[in-house]
Amino acid sequence: MRLAQGIVIEKNKTFGTLKFSALRREVKITDEEGNVTEQIKERTYDLKSKGQGRMIQVSIPVSAGTKDFDYNAEVELVNPVADTVATATYMGADVDWYIKAENIILKKTLNNGHPSSKSNNDKK
Repeated sequence: MRLAQGIVIEKNKTFGTLKFSALRREVKITDEEGNVTEQIKERTYDLKSKGQGRMIQVSIPVSAGTKDFDYNAEVELVNPVADTVATATYMGADVDWYIKAENIILKKTLNNGHPSSKSNNDKK
């Protein structure tokens, strides 16, 4: 089976509450000759995931801008996708999972400070 666009994730069930931690790394573009340039392709951030019970890393494109939220600020992912990269080994392959999203945004809250939870009834 080939999933060219990755596996679409149901955010709330998969990640639960997400809290911002820090920028982990910036991935730079490699030119045609294999040299690493100074141009940034994407940024990877550490987020605390209550649903996973651990820190997760999420990569977003540079076009989403730099994220400099407060530590432990509640955030959400825009269109997250899980995918894999396989590396051939002598005995088969090693597979690494990664998560990409279009953006990481602050979770919207109501005036009383609690996270908003819109239902289908709110679309009037």
